[in-house]
Amino acid sequence: MSAALLLAFWAVSISLVLVPGADWAYAIAAGLRERAIAPAIAGMLLGYLAITLVVAAGVGALVTRHPELLTLMSLAGAAYLLWLGAQVIRHPAVPEAGQGAAGRAQDWVRRGFFVSGMNPKALLLMLALLPQFTRAQAPWAVELQIGALGLVQMINCAVVYSLVAVASRWVLRSRPAAARRVSRLSGVAMIAVALLLLAEQLARHAFG
Repeated sequence: MSAALLLAFWAVSISLVLVPGADWAYAIAAGLRERAIAPAIAGMLLGYLAITLVVAAGVGALVTRHPELLTLMSLAGAAYLLWLGAQVIRHPAVPEAGQGAAGRAQDWVRRGFFVSGMNPKALLLMLALLPQFTRAQAPWAVELQIGALGLVQMINCAVVYSLVAVASRWVLRSRPAAARRVSRLSGVAMIAVALLLLAEQLARHAFG
């Protein structure tokens, strides 16, 4: 693939990853728990890997041809974010020694996967974005090009979300009250994203 094309995609990708959203909120929540950052980030990356494979396999085109599938994805993703946000608000994290994800790493991986992998906006974004940076005449097959671009996206996500998680823990380590408030705010952010997804679906069916 062209280095210039990869660089152009990297610039677009990093600008999108830097916009706070549900992924940021989940990274912050993980940062306030012991030993949760790595499994949480791994889960989100697996979600983006799944989306990349879906786009490369052409399943994304099927979703765009059948909007009802996207509606179901949106409703499922919104319901999950509502549940997860409510859990974070009810049980806000505080960075204290001994509190954590030991023995529950798989739970953080699973939740991270659903936060990113069940995000219909991420699917549509990747579906619209990745093919624009592929070239039919390139030595690599289009599927391999999409895989390479997806890898760039995952690297950007890994770096940014890790920094967000580590920064939240470092800044709030000695401020348990502030950490609790920030944790609850991350839960509110997840719920807000879920409500936006639901409102978008209601508007689409009302005026579509």
